[in-house]
Amino acid sequence: MATVTRENIGLLNDKITVKVNQEDYLPNFDKAVKQFSKAANIPGFRKGMVPAGMVKKMHGQALFADEVLKTVEKELMGYLQNEKLDIFAQPLSLDKESKQLDYSKPEEYAFDFEVGLKPAFEVSPLESGKTTLTRYKIKATDKEVDEEVQRLQLKGGNMTEPEAIDNEDNVLNVEFEETDAEGNVIEGGIKKDNSLLLKYFSPALQEQLKGRKKDDSIVFQLADSFDPERLAWILKDLGFAEDDQEAAKKYFRLTITKVGLIEKRELNEDFFKEIYPNEEITTEEAFRAKLKEEIEKYWDTESRNRLHNDLFEVLVHETPMELPKDFLKRWLQTGSEKPKTAEEAEKEYPNFDHQLRWTLISDKLIRDNKLEVSFEELREGAKQKLLGYYGAGAALDGAEWLDSYLDRLMQDEKFVDQTYREMVTQKLFDWAETKVELKEEEITAEEFAKLPHKHHHHEH
Repeated sequence: MATVTRENIGLLNDKITVKVNQEDYLPNFDKAVKQFSKAANIPGFRKGMVPAGMVKKMHGQALFADEVLKTVEKELMGYLQNEKLDIFAQPLSLDKESKQLDYSKPEEYAFDFEVGLKPAFEVSPLESGKTTLTRYKIKATDKEVDEEVQRLQLKGGNMTEPEAIDNEDNVLNVEFEETDAEGNVIEGGIKKDNSLLLKYFSPALQEQLKGRKKDDSIVFQLADSFDPERLAWILKDLGFAEDDQEAAKKYFRLTITKVGLIEKRELNEDFFKEIYPNEEITTEEAFRAKLKEEIEKYWDTESRNRLHNDLFEVLVHETPMELPKDFLKRWLQTGSEKPKTAEEAEKEYPNFDHQLRWTLISDKLIRDNKLEVSFEELREGAKQKLLGYYGAGAALDGAEWLDSYLDRLMQDEKFVDQTYREMVTQKLFDWAETKVELKEEEITAEEFAKLPHKHHHHEH
């Protein structure tokens, strides 16, 4: 009769020993031999008439080992279910060497496994008065609204072709040709077409280019002609690394192949209707007010994302929780598809630990507070995700093909699982917001962008 015993070998780390003897596995071995003999196709014997002795001689060891291991696995899984052990991943074998399993000498075999047990814990940061976080309120400035107005005017404007460069908003189609410092083209050097706004160049080069026309050219050095951000972009476009200091010293001849200028759209009702087809906007004042509302809506979303990120960090780093670290590192080495070295597991463990804590915490909060997503909510969430892909929003809502496409998407198990997890996690954050103290602080978008990310340090 098989026996299973358990002993503690470390923090949340137990050893389970499974012992099996002849009566546990021999009946299944004999059955496997008979089944094999019926199906085997061995020269010299009619199919289904292969003697059991021949099967044992040829395949006995493999069949025997298979049945012993199946029996052990069945006993182990049965024990875990009966004892209701809440473990991480799968048990790890402690047997460093393969056991000598001989079908001609059946005997009692003992197999050792170790398991990592999930910890019991309370999510203390959500206890009343324990955590205070900041919700930032970002007001759109007149400057931001002005920039958005100009961007939209240019985006919808008509391209003209002035004779000469005279405006920082001129669009220049140019050809880069690598030269030496004297402007002589290097044979086999880099040659590349590009399209740039005049204002992308350094102030000095802008002055040099003003008044130039199609087919005019100048020679310049990359490093002296762009700010650091533009320089990195230009270097990458020319095939260099963004921080290649030697490449930045290279000279190029820039030949103008076309001068363009976008005529800004007039701020009138036709333009307002194009931007907001479902709104009744008739004045520039109302248009600017709507843009301001949209900008602040965007920043409200960013602010909420930051709040939820802060909540995530607090929950992960300030929830007291013990983990069987040594077991988990061993599991990282052998439990995944691709085996890892001890050094690789050690390096990966901090990120693994971080994500594991969040999985345990979020699963507990979702379970304890009965947070769930109904099928109707899931379908609506999938629809909003789909509309977001197309960037059309309400314009596509109600289209005939949308419902049938949604029906097909809702049959995709992977898509449904991912969408459900995203939505239930959002519900979790919305609920968690109500469990902490929130103070509101009004700041500018520039100040918000410079805020450091909250990150706690703790000993694992």
